[in-house]
Amino acid sequence: MFGVVLSAVVCGLVPYLVIRALWCHFNPKRQHLQGKHVLVTGGSSGIGLSVARQVALLGAKVTLVARNVERLQKAKEEVESVCAKLKGDGSSSSNRVQVFSVDLAGRRENIATAIKEAEASQGPVYMLVNCAGFARAQVFEDIPQSLVKELIDVNLMGSFTVTQEVVRGMKQRAEGGAVVFTSSQGGLVGLYGFTAYSAAKAAVVKLAEALHMELKPHGITVTVCYPPDTQTPGFEEENKTKPVETRLISEAAGLFTPEQVAKKLVDDALQGNFSSTVGFEGFMLTTLCAGMGPITDSLSLLSQVFLTGLFRLISAFYLWSFSNLIRREHEKKIAAASRTKAE
Repeated sequence: MFGVVLSAVVCGLVPYLVIRALWCHFNPKRQHLQGKHVLVTGGSSGIGLSVARQVALLGAKVTLVARNVERLQKAKEEVESVCAKLKGDGSSSSNRVQVFSVDLAGRRENIATAIKEAEASQGPVYMLVNCAGFARAQVFEDIPQSLVKELIDVNLMGSFTVTQEVVRGMKQRAEGGAVVFTSSQGGLVGLYGFTAYSAAKAAVVKLAEALHMELKPHGITVTVCYPPDTQTPGFEEENKTKPVETRLISEAAGLFTPEQVAKKLVDDALQGNFSSTVGFEGFMLTTLCAGMGPITDSLSLLSQVFLTGLFRLISAFYLWSFSNLIRREHEKKIAAASRTKAE
């Protein structure tokens, strides 16, 4: 009887100790932003603006970087109102929010100058959130070369250049920090109509994975956000050229608000998690596509170990439905072409 009891204790204790060890190792203490400087690219609207409001609520000083001066000024006023409410006295909070109009796909010198001026005013950047980006969906052979270049320049190279400039200072100061990239669920799975966009956003993921390995010894965390379709001005613009097949496939993951995505992004970044998602599809995709990606929290690791097989089976049904959807639309086009020819 004693042996049975001992075996039961050991069988229960070993998994507990393993899980506890994983939890302690992969779940670092949550960072705070009170009084720290957060720089947000693409901060004039959409997810970027929502992120700015979230970090302002946590007491951060905020720099917004985007191209459109008019939208930047409006965004500045919105974030300042959040800061004023936080203070509770309605007084001006203009010293906690600043804006810079910069083309992130433009000259590197302009980007470097803006970052230096931002840090001279608000102090060193502690958290960088790369939200600048855009999507366009078109059938592969119809995508102009100029659009492919713009997608890569804005979605990949813009984040690459800004992050280089910020990370250099983070490493020199040796005070830690956080870097956030915004990819997309389209960066994890290639979708009809998103050949160029998915390629650019997938490159962001690999950039983040490699950078995570470089920055970990310096105490700097890296997080990648994978938004689903999100109700932003950019999404409305994207829908203008989106093929019907792309629209129907994308709708499977639902439509989220920028506030939902931003809140999860900030929470995951402060916790040091590598992946940030909302919704079941996002969780399934990051679990399936983890591969040799960074391990930053025990829950994600356990999910990848135990759920990958199940999620692969579920994904087969998704892919089957997508394939049927595309086939039906293809048949409709052929029938419509035949009717036109007959007329």
